[in-house]
Amino acid sequence: MLGVAVRDEFMRDIFDDIFKSNPLDPMEAARRNVRPTLRKRFYETAGVAQNGDLYEVTLDGKPVRTPSRRPLATPSKELSQAIADEWQAQTDVIDPANMPLTRLANSIIDGVADMPDPVRNEIVKYLGSDLLFYRADGPEGLIERQAEVWDPVVNWAAHELGARFIMVEGVVFAAQPDEAIAAASRAIPTDIWKLGATHSVMTLTGSALLALALAHDAVSQEEAWKAAHVDEDWQMDQWGQDTLAMQRREHRLAEMQAAAAILKFIR
Repeated sequence: MLGVAVRDEFMRDIFDDIFKSNPLDPMEAARRNVRPTLRKRFYETAGVAQNGDLYEVTLDGKPVRTPSRRPLATPSKELSQAIADEWQAQTDVIDPANMPLTRLANSIIDGVADMPDPVRNEIVKYLGSDLLFYRADGPEGLIERQAEVWDPVVNWAAHELGARFIMVEGVVFAAQPDEAIAAASRAIPTDIWKLGATHSVMTLTGSALLALALAHDAVSQEEAWKAAHVDEDWQMDQWGQDTLAMQRREHRLAEMQAAAAILKFIR
């Protein structure tokens, strides 16, 4: 059995290479595809223990620490259990690349909790030039597919948030109404867990509007993921699949599912 100091050192070593992002971009760590030197599994059982209002992830009964040496703990027993399940699923070595929930939780605890404003501000910035506002000018099939998948989200923003955005044909930038951005910005979660997860969805999909729709249960995770890849899927329908692109998408999907899990469990 490892001593506390040795175990904590292992915690830092496992994740230090992943969490060296600019502090003004605390979610970057959750987006990297970095594979540090893998450490051997040193524990028997991963579990969850309640500590006040939080649920700590434990290894052999001892709390796991983030790279900043804070407890890896969440306000949701179900979420903490899902993180513990990632640790339990590790076999001979601990591979952070296969632990998207742990990576995102660490980012939120060590980054977003201390600096929520830069995270929120980046979501607001995205609302000024969202993916869903820029529509193809051809071919007709792509125009129709974008409208079919994107229009329901744009209409949700208009009707439920009071945010009426301008649709643009082509890629020439068009400024969005300040009142629309302000209205949508009021829907940005204030809870740090939901804020961090929403930011992660935004960076993975390229759309703050999709992220807000998912955070407010206006779309499912599957619907948001499909909407984010309308153009890419259209191109693959015409020219065939790109194996490397699909591998990258699979990695991002795991991160998307982790963010969606946080939005599901944090209520």
